[in-house]
Amino acid sequence: MADLLQVDQLSAGYGEAVVLHDVSVSLPQGQTLALLGRNGTGKTTFMNTLAGATRQHGGSITLDGVALHKVPLHQRAAAGIGWVPQERNIFKSLTVDENLTAVARPGAWTPARVYELFPRLAERKTNLGTQLSGGEQQMLAVGRALVLNPKLLLLDEPLEGLAPIIVQELLRAIRRITREEGLSAIIVEQHPQAILAISDVAAVLDRGTVVHSGTAQSLLDQPELLDRLLGVAR
Repeated sequence: MADLLQVDQLSAGYGEAVVLHDVSVSLPQGQTLALLGRNGTGKTTFMNTLAGATRQHGGSITLDGVALHKVPLHQRAAAGIGWVPQERNIFKSLTVDENLTAVARPGAWTPARVYELFPRLAERKTNLGTQLSGGEQQMLAVGRALVLNPKLLLLDEPLEGLAPIIVQELLRAIRRITREEGLSAIIVEQHPQAILAISDVAAVLDRGTVVHSGTAQSLLDQPELLDRLLGVAR
């Protein structure tokens, strides 16, 4: 299976501060990567770097044959990146429908399909972003990334701070997007078991470097190793 994403010896950070050190990761077409690690280990910096929001100090990023590290931030969506940052970055002064139609690009994912994926959003088409709950804002952020019709979906802690019922809705949607629709994705999450269960491969960052990589199932099958890598209770 050909690699959609190839990251080689990536070093990046903010200004002169280097957070990532010689990170190498690959992701085959149609697969999902669970990116794990304790807080402050560089996971968000890695996602921000793919999206073009950091300073890259070295290495290369290739997405579907394109040297992504040479593409400026404002052109990364056109290059195939769909980014859902922790801050969500929806247009809060626009309605749900305006949020989706304002950024939509031609392709299989349309606002109508987003409404089918997230019925809650269909019920709130005319609501402003400020009138949505945190869970609904997260659904809208995912929907906005989907209507870009990306090659690679980046989800940075999509379940953070959400009620359990919303977490389950989002997990079902992410599973459908990746497993059934075949969209490649990288997911950063503090709930490792939940994300590993819907991922193909996994990588663990510590102090800005990759300290483990392999299949997601192998980590699920080795709870002691997962505990040691992440320092979480099983």
